[in-house]
Amino acid sequence: MKNILLLSDTHSHLDERILEYCKEADEIWHCGDFGNWEVVEILEKLKPLKGVYGNIDDAKIRFAFPEIYRFRCEDVEVLMIHIGGYPGKYSPLAKKEISENPPKLFISGHSHILKAMYDKKFELLHLNPGACGIYGWHKIRTMMRFKIAGKEIKDLEIIELGSRS
Repeated sequence: MKNILLLSDTHSHLDERILEYCKEADEIWHCGDFGNWEVVEILEKLKPLKGVYGNIDDAKIRFAFPEIYRFRCEDVEVLMIHIGGYPGKYSPLAKKEISENPPKLFISGHSHILKAMYDKKFELLHLNPGACGIYGWHKIRTMMRFKIAGKEIKDLEIIELGSRS
């Protein structure tokens, strides 16, 4: 079983609350818009880090992380794309990837809107952890944590970190 902390859109911001949750996880997954390399370094020192680059990330981050990341965690195939949309409104890139080979879990970021939705058409769970950074139009900073045990994705929690100001 793996305890996953899912974040996105840090936009160069990590605070002590985020870091405390990181310490409790087995892996940290970041769905893009790290903001700077320092965020990557801090997270990598705490736990194994998986992620994709986002639209604001620089060349160094784009070199270290892919645009599309497909991997397995336990017995769950995961697809992660920063600008991915959500069920019924996937981005063209996400729609192509999902149509050709549907994962069990699809993760996106970018919108700063927290979502947890099941896509009946492709039989997948879609997660967007919202934004845990302080930059953007969101009012409340959010992230998620959950467990993957074999083929199960379970114990999903939404973590509110307070206002972005």
